[in-house]
Amino acid sequence: MSTSTPLTRLSAKDFLSVLDLSPVEFDQLLALAAELKALRRRGAPSPRPLEGRHVALLFEKPSLRTRVTFVIAVRELGGEVIEPPPDVVFGGRESVEDVARNLERWVAGAVVRTFAQADLTRFAKAGSRMHVVNALTDEEHPCQALADVMTLAERFGSLPGLRVAYVGDGNNVAASLAHAGSLAGLRMTFASPKGYELPASVVEACARVARHGSTITLTNDPLEAVSGVDAVYTDVWASMGQEDQADTRARIFEPFRVDAGLMAAAAPQAVFMHCLPAHRGIEVTDEVMDSPQAVVFDQAENRLHAQKALLAMLMAP
Repeated sequence: MSTSTPLTRLSAKDFLSVLDLSPVEFDQLLALAAELKALRRRGAPSPRPLEGRHVALLFEKPSLRTRVTFVIAVRELGGEVIEPPPDVVFGGRESVEDVARNLERWVAGAVVRTFAQADLTRFAKAGSRMHVVNALTDEEHPCQALADVMTLAERFGSLPGLRVAYVGDGNNVAASLAHAGSLAGLRMTFASPKGYELPASVVEACARVARHGSTITLTNDPLEAVSGVDAVYTDVWASMGQEDQADTRARIFEPFRVDAGLMAAAAPQAVFMHCLPAHRGIEVTDEVMDSPQAVVFDQAENRLHAQKALLAMLMAP
């Protein structure tokens, strides 16, 4: 089965960050993701660029959406998945570099969900024959961001000029959203408590790649951030590995909870976004999560299609 969007191979060996994509590749990937979704909806087969190849899933952190969607994506593209247990990959039995040098002899790609971005970079550099995908680190969550902008494109038709407010911790999800939004032409505002803002290094990187008039504004006022926007996005206040900070963060972030009152300040057509899992009643209320404005499960579905497009272009023959 062929697609009208060409399976042009990405210029980078690995996908560790949204910023590994050129602007042209970013646009092509979104177009291919939409086409692959349409094919699947019609019951038509996907192209199979991974035929006869294996992809390793190396997950040091728990996962529902990322694991399930990558397994399905690899299989629907013709590949086979292997899942070595985390203790033999990240348990300290051998160096990250030696794990990569072993795996690259057997598999064509590795999808890695771990803690430090630096460890992922070391792994990808050591496995010079193997394509590596960032399935989440403490610093970035690029696959989620691809699904996010795909969801916005579906809902609004065009990305440049859309106003998006992110309310909460300036974490890995926020960083990758900023990267993708800058390439997509979004006008973004990030509202966080003092000391929890989007890192300056992320803002600087976004300024270097911004297209179509994309802007980033930082504020400590959630109401100011969401005023008149097309989309309101939030995430958990304590990410994986920060569980010991949950009580402290709950007190600090309470004014940043997305409830019906906050959503009312957005534009009438505004959507609510969350990468999931959501802590209902903490960063977002049930009323918002279950409202017609919520597109959180569209985002989750689009993880599959965006990741299929990513793997197809990253590992195209």
